[in-house]
Amino acid sequence: QVQLVESGGGLVQAGGSLRLSCAASGRNFNYYAMGWFRQAPGKEREIVAGISRSGGSTYYADSVKGRFTISRDNAKNSVYLQMNSLRPEDTAIYYCAAKDWYGVVRTEAHQYDYWGQGTQVTVSS
Repeated sequence: QVQLVESGGGLVQAGGSLRLSCAASGRNFNYYAMGWFRQAPGKEREIVAGISRSGGSTYYADSVKGRFTISRDNAKNSVYLQMNSLRPEDTAIYYCAAKDWYGVVRTEAHQYDYWGQGTQVTVSS
């Protein structure tokens, strides 16, 4: 089992940057594929980015390609989301998720087993 805690959210102007962090506790972090999801008011939770166990494979939603970068440090039991060129439509609660999985990055929320509590990202225009 793994517990996840996100940090790094906040209020930023359009065009700005934020770096989200997700710290995992528990054993065998390197067994877990990781994902960042977001949920805006009145909308479904959607994947933003995902990364495989080793970090060798990543996935990005079309809406964030070229602006966001997911990375992980298995020695620090952490996964990160660097968000650049932020837009008002990026405003949402951002969640970190984990799945004990070896294979292609999963992109559906129901496919993940563990979730953090979320961190709010607000982008003003």
